[in-house]
Amino acid sequence: MEKRIVDIYAGKRTLKALLFPKFDEYGDRPALSFYDSEPITYAELKEKVMALSRMLEERGITKGDRVAIIGENSPNWGITYLAITTMGAVAVPILPDFHAEDIAHIIRHSGARMIFATRRQMEKLAEVDISSAECVISLDDFEPEVYPIRTSTISRLWNQAMEVIRSLPSRVGLVSTEPNESDLAAIVYTSGTTGHSKGVMLTHYNIASNIIQIDHFFDVTPADRILSILPISHSYENTLGFLYVIYKGAPIYYLGKKPTPRMLGIACQRVRPTVMASVPLIIEKIYKKQVVPLLNKNLLMKAMSSLPLTRKLIMKKIGKKLVDFFGGELRTMSFGGAPLSEDIELFMRECGFPYAVGYGMTEASPVVTGAKVDETRLGSVGKPLIDIDIKIVDPDENGIGEIYIKGPNVMKGYYKNKDLTDEVLTEDGWLKTGDLGYLDEDNYLYIKGRSKSLILGPSGENIFPETIEEKLNVHPFVIESLVLERDGRLEAWIYPDYEALEDKLEGKSELEREKVMSEIMKAICDEVNQKLPAYSRLSRCVEHPEPFEKTPTLKIKRYLYYKK
Repeated sequence: MEKRIVDIYAGKRTLKALLFPKFDEYGDRPALSFYDSEPITYAELKEKVMALSRMLEERGITKGDRVAIIGENSPNWGITYLAITTMGAVAVPILPDFHAEDIAHIIRHSGARMIFATRRQMEKLAEVDISSAECVISLDDFEPEVYPIRTSTISRLWNQAMEVIRSLPSRVGLVSTEPNESDLAAIVYTSGTTGHSKGVMLTHYNIASNIIQIDHFFDVTPADRILSILPISHSYENTLGFLYVIYKGAPIYYLGKKPTPRMLGIACQRVRPTVMASVPLIIEKIYKKQVVPLLNKNLLMKAMSSLPLTRKLIMKKIGKKLVDFFGGELRTMSFGGAPLSEDIELFMRECGFPYAVGYGMTEASPVVTGAKVDETRLGSVGKPLIDIDIKIVDPDENGIGEIYIKGPNVMKGYYKNKDLTDEVLTEDGWLKTGDLGYLDEDNYLYIKGRSKSLILGPSGENIFPETIEEKLNVHPFVIESLVLERDGRLEAWIYPDYEALEDKLEGKSELEREKVMSEIMKAICDEVNQKLPAYSRLSRCVEHPEPFEKTPTLKIKRYLYYKK
């Protein structure tokens, strides 16, 4: 593997050293905004970051102190993160979809002295014990908040306590110590499919290195417009969709709300983004709800879409309409955070939709591999970024084994959890990802599944439930599915698309409904089994009447259902 980062970037690898010069370089260019507001410039961004850092210093925050951020995407979220990290403190970003008890645990476990939260999130905080923190600041307007925070001492007079905090002596004039490369920049708590919430310790060196690594496969310029739709508190959006974009001087626009199709359409027409980071679910919904019904609309359309020449014309038109939906100027939609199914990828390739792919994990800051629009390969997540090594450990006869990663972006370890750190980090610096995959002859990586979800077939074959789920999930009657083993047989739990099944279920009695659903489940099972080798065929499909519980990146928390 060619090593060139040190040669290309000889500066100090901290977020302050990397980004502060960019504030001056792009001074009067737009930086951060909601999609329907005027953006602040990079010069104004620098002023706001420095002012907030001074406010933190005045309230006693010094180098190494942890400061939590919980809130929906906004310019103020980005300002807060930059202010914390560039003054030498440690950001603790918390995903806004976390439950109240999880938030309280993170605040206590991290030892966060201060919390920035939107008022929407403060409703959660009022329900739990976060008395370990000294102060809560509104992420909406940076004002201190006074409200009852539950503690074990109910009679505590919180208003008086907060007034005492407000009256602490000012620390004006204190200059915080400059962050070093080895200092922590963030502790990111993950909620993975295995059920263990872990505090990933990322140093300035880790994150800054990943920004530089991304710059050697991505190609954002100041002329681009980025619409941010994923939680900025997640490492994928934080590094790729925020810090890297700041490094390149492009403007970032936030929705301020959840990306429903209607909201997304309005924002895209306003911003006309050229680059977006996304998870596959958005395209999957469009494909299943709009494209598949169109191609199966009638016998004529079915016939036309089965002929190469007419299908090519139809798919080209669909591709144009899809790009138009995203504002008409999209040149790259980068997918990560969850697997991209082969059917969806084939659709995007066929209609000419400009997509890029990548793979990563929070423990790697997070981006590990990538491929530009014109370099993608079907089923692959791209090639390792510069200065990242990948090896496949204990491969089977097909070359599939556990993926190990090594590079300057690999985490320092898990906060307050040496045993778990020792489990995933080898003595010579390799990160055990827990993912299974293989490398082709050109060093393209292919992900096959998680080692903990691997199922052994009747003759010792490796069965990857994720591969079967991909085939199930593209069915028009399926929203999501989970494949598991029971008594030596494979079965699929399916959360159906009840809206798509409305005509079949309307007016049916409970008994009739059960019979219809049973027939539908059997039909789905038979259809998918035709696409699977004999050893990985499903014994049955059963209805799961509610959505599966998921991680913030929309991966099913398998451990919850394996226990059942």
